[in-house]
Order: sequence, then C-alpha cells, then structure tokens
Amino acid sequence: MSVKLDGNIFVTGTNRGIGLELVKQLAEKTGQQCHIYACCREPEGTGAEALRQLVTQYPGKITIIKLDASDEDSISAAVKTVSERIGDAGLNLLINNAAINKPPQHATLADTGKKDMMDVYETNVTGPFLLAKMFLPLLQKAAEKGSSEGDKMSCKRSAIINISTIFSSMEKCPESFAFAPVYSYRTSKAALNMLTRCQAEDFKSRNILVTAIHPGWVLTDLGGDQVRGWR
Repeated sequence: MSVKLDGNIFVTGTNRGIGLELVKQLAEKTGQQCHIYACCREPEGTGAEALRQLVTQYPGKITIIKLDASDEDSISAAVKTVSERIGDAGLNLLINNAAINKPPQHATLADTGKKDMMDVYETNVTGPFLLAKMFLPLLQKAAEKGSSEGDKMSCKRSAIINISTIFSSMEKCPESFAFAPVYSYRTSKAALNMLTRCQAEDFKSRNILVTAIHPGWVLTDLGGDQVRGWR
C-alpha cells in the first residue's frame, strides 16, 4: 500500500479472504488518524474470530459493524451506526468487497437457478449500489474537507473502490469460461463494472473518485486453489 491513508474507511466482507487482509494491512500501514469500519454478517460468530483478533491487536483503530450486503435494512442500520460515529468528519473511503457465488464451485448453466442469480446480484451489485447511495452525504463531506488539495480526486480524500474481477471481462470470457462458467458471478460483476462507471460519471463533479479493481487470483474460500484468475 503505497498511499498513506487517514480518515474513515468502511470495508465490507471482512471476516475472511481479501476483506480480512485489507483490514489487516490498513491497520498496519495507516496513520493514527485512520479508523476502519470492518463489516461482516455475524460479528460474534466463529467465522469472525480472526477479525476480532485484529481489533484486539490494533486497539481503538477498528470497529466491527454488522452488515448483510443483501439486506437493505441491514445496510441502513450499518450506515446509521457509522454516520453517528463519524459525524461531520465524513467518510473518506468505501471499499465494496463483499461478494458471493451461487451455486458454489463452477455454477454451470444447468446448475444455476433464478434464485441463485438474484441472490448473487443482490449481494454483488445492489449492496454496493445502496451503500454508495446511502453514504453519499458522508463521502461528500469528506470531499469538501479535502478541498484545500484542489480538484484532485484520490482515496486520501473521498473515494469508492468496488472489488471486481477479470471474470467480468467480456473480451476475456473465452479464456476461462470452460473451467469456470460461474454464470451468476460473472454477470453480477459485469453489472458492478457498469455501476462503477455510472457512479464515476455521477460523482466526479463532487470530487468523489469511483473505480473498480481486479485484485488477481487469491487463495481464499471463494477463489479456491484451482481457478487461477478467480475473484
């Protein structure tokens, strides 16, 4: 992480995998003025033990927030909680990392049903859409506080990062489709890319950066140990 970040950072899907590592590195490498709001569906569950250990390891720097990215009421409650804590300071960085794939593994056409498609879309697309929409006032506050830096947009000022994947690329789909059809995952992430472009256009006049990144293959529960390039 080459950029020194401060301020308030909100990360979804942090109990394992990429999200957990993001929280760890942010806690290690950011300044004392940085506070990380780390989200997961079951903060008290066994699956969040590693995240709770980070809270102990970095006292006062991480707050765990209960969030189900597929549930609008859960999103509203999380935004309200964070808004009350942040106040006029604003939100500097929103990282939409939470994502699911259904059915598990290859998710072929034959195996994938309507409910699978809708469940994945709700988490991978609608969740990031609602979070950006609800957090917009706090992102705007952070952007305005950074006005002394001119019109330059950055993660240090006010930004949204959507975690995407090379599997969402229409051009590169033939390279990996045979061993990983993952219909619901691919199509949801392609939609996330368009959401990113729309928000980038919409928010640029407010000096809020919006971008999507492909983190590359990572050995996680979602990534697995076989599918190179998966995220």
